[in-house]
Amino acid sequence: MNVALVGVTGYSGMVLYQLLQQHPEVATVRLFGHPDSQPQPLMAAVSNFIGDQTLIEPLDAAVVMASCDLIFFATSAGVTTELATPFIEADFPVIDLSGDYRLQDPETFTKWYHKPAPATAALQQSHYGLAEFTDAARHNYIANPGCYATATLLGLAPLVQQHLINPASIIVDAKSGTSGAGKKLATSTHFSQTDENLQLYKVNQHQHIPEIMQQLKVWDASVPAIQFTTTLLPLVRGIMDTIYAKTDATAEQLHAAFAETYADSPFVRVLPVGQLPTLKEVVGTNYCDLGISYNPVTHTVLVVSVIDNLVKGAAGQAVQNFNQYFGFSATAGLQLTAVMP
Repeated sequence: MNVALVGVTGYSGMVLYQLLQQHPEVATVRLFGHPDSQPQPLMAAVSNFIGDQTLIEPLDAAVVMASCDLIFFATSAGVTTELATPFIEADFPVIDLSGDYRLQDPETFTKWYHKPAPATAALQQSHYGLAEFTDAARHNYIANPGCYATATLLGLAPLVQQHLINPASIIVDAKSGTSGAGKKLATSTHFSQTDENLQLYKVNQHQHIPEIMQQLKVWDASVPAIQFTTTLLPLVRGIMDTIYAKTDATAEQLHAAFAETYADSPFVRVLPVGQLPTLKEVVGTNYCDLGISYNPVTHTVLVVSVIDNLVKGAAGQAVQNFNQYFGFSATAGLQLTAVMP
């Protein structure tokens, strides 16, 4: 199996390249940059890959389709729209880690991403690849979910699908490490600004909100909106979502719903009653750990969802979709262990 990767110099691209290198079904990973870029060895572009002479080539769609079985895009929002058209027109397999093709409505895309939307026909060909709830094998263009969306949707799925909560009561307090912002320089991610500090940002304006709502409405059309707050943590990797909703269900019913939903999901771990997850338990892995707590006084369910934003929230989920698409073992290339301590 030969695959192509565009965008290896970004954080998600780096992690994806490492995962693909150790994947038992992948023979070669060809690296590509922008079509007008100059060829250069990977080690010259990304100092982390010391000694890796793999060449980053200018992207040529014809070369990719002649030599590879699938292409990954680990590019910034807007870039994939520029580069993916030949692959969409040829119905060539694509797994896209950017947000360009996650939203089905072009007006919604423009509103939240502040960029021109891809062509409507292309959007309609894409498939939202939330790996635990979709089958990538039937679609040639797979839009990998965003990191916040992954943690949030996995935390809400049993509650929304089984109608266990008031659909108008969902509050999500989402917190992420700085790698979620990518490599682009910004004052908010300078060490002197993030260290020993907490910063709220994009409150009710984060671009992952519409994809969360899009999927929630597939599960329950009566969900009107969510309150979604994002906080930047003074650490590099990890997302912790603290989710609240009103419910008339019992603690036993709530925990049973999660256990049933994820009984056959190798990368979602539902913690025992009374136990809540921490980031250290998932950083470096493709796991999503979920803890559930119920307050009988306020009739509120609390769900804590934790993931590594660069693995389960990006590159790892892309490999899950890759495995689904080709019928490989669900855990192929993803048998990772947490970075401890």
